[in-house]
Amino acid sequence: MTKQLVRVKSGVPGLDTVLCGGLVEGASYIVQGSPGAGKTILANQITFHQAKHGGKVLYVTLLAESHDRLFQALSTFDFYESAAVGRDIYYISLFSVLQEEGLSALVTALRSELARRHCTTLVLDGLLIAKDKAESALDVKTFVAELQSHAAFTSCTVLFLTSARTDDVSPEHTMVDGVIQLKEELIGIRTVRQLRVSKSRGSAALGGLHQYRISSSGIDVFPRLEALLATPSAEEWLEQERVDVGVHGLAPLIGGGLPPASVTLLLGPAGSGKTTFGLNFLGLATPEAPALFFGFYESPQRLRVKARALGIDVGELERSGALIIMWNPMTENLLDSLGHQLLEAVRGRRIHRLFIDGMTGFQRAAVQPSRLIEFYSALANELRGQGVSTIASLEMRDLNGLAGTDPLPEFTSLADNLVLLRQAGMGGELRRFIGVVKMRDSAFDTAFHDVVIGAGGLQVANRLILPGIPEAVAAAPLAGTPTSDES
Repeated sequence: MTKQLVRVKSGVPGLDTVLCGGLVEGASYIVQGSPGAGKTILANQITFHQAKHGGKVLYVTLLAESHDRLFQALSTFDFYESAAVGRDIYYISLFSVLQEEGLSALVTALRSELARRHCTTLVLDGLLIAKDKAESALDVKTFVAELQSHAAFTSCTVLFLTSARTDDVSPEHTMVDGVIQLKEELIGIRTVRQLRVSKSRGSAALGGLHQYRISSSGIDVFPRLEALLATPSAEEWLEQERVDVGVHGLAPLIGGGLPPASVTLLLGPAGSGKTTFGLNFLGLATPEAPALFFGFYESPQRLRVKARALGIDVGELERSGALIIMWNPMTENLLDSLGHQLLEAVRGRRIHRLFIDGMTGFQRAAVQPSRLIEFYSALANELRGQGVSTIASLEMRDLNGLAGTDPLPEFTSLADNLVLLRQAGMGGELRRFIGVVKMRDSAFDTAFHDVVIGAGGLQVANRLILPGIPEAVAAAPLAGTPTSDES
């Protein structure tokens, strides 16, 4: 029978997920990173979480300064609780012991304090200072090993904080059970913080770099979606009933509706009716089968005004619990933060219909664009697994008339269904058209049809007849266009 390691919850959102369950009880970890990366914040966030749940923590600094400035900085975070200091969390400085008596005396002092206070967690802030006092690499290893053996015997979890560079692999790395690296770097003109578990003895961990954010609540870690959801967390929902889109006149073109739990990509230039299409889709939501609008462009207030002008009462849908609006302005977003935010809302609210207004919002948030396809694949598979019918819009540039090229061929291949909204000047007026290119496991009408936007939203009108082209030719499928899920 496989033995299960006893885990200690860190209290840092997302970190336990990266660690595949949390810190191992009685294990030792190095938390490594440059100044300003957030090591002290991370350690204290863990510290106060342990104290809140009945633990006793010894927080040792190897600095000559008092702890007053540390407390001033910590008091700005939501996790800080002054009453816990001196009651459940003991801050002491052993700088003078290290300077005057050396590493062996420091170990003796730490053992004495841990035993006297019955601590379950030890934080040693200043491993680099202790290393400077050592005469050899063996001294450092011996120091870490002695602390480690005592902590393991008493089931005390140890965090060694060090300001060494994340690419600096030192002798003590071979001694500890885990290494958590915090990295802050400039990508273009923006600062990006990333966390990596480079060592996790006897325990799995999500590999690679995971973005994190520091805010008033402390540190939030966002595990990479493609690593966390390499396979979806639930089985794909295969109920056969078609999903009504809510766009008048579209159902006959797509076999009565969309395949259930499918992902539909809606492509078109600005002004072609993508958001209106989404509002029609969301308008059929009910409190029993709620919907989510996840957008980057329209604020909730502007969206309500736009919907009202079309005769769609978004406000009433919200009040009844049938619709949730989530807006992420197109500023500095983190790709995985957006993905987790979306999926948490889908799972927590049991969403049935989802409209993502602007896939460009994800693209702009990606500091490593090369991972977008993997991210989209994990997101789409999880949405299918959760039984969500998803429509996502993507703006296409240089779509003049009926010609155009697919800007993201790899991503469109991940979508189950592909719908085009186009526009062109004809006879002195701007005409809008809709065409279905792909529909999973379904027969569909491949001809372009006129689109009218007005009261009630977007409506599909007559089959498009181009001037000078016989109706039979205009109604024929485009060359190479599939009439079922052949692509």
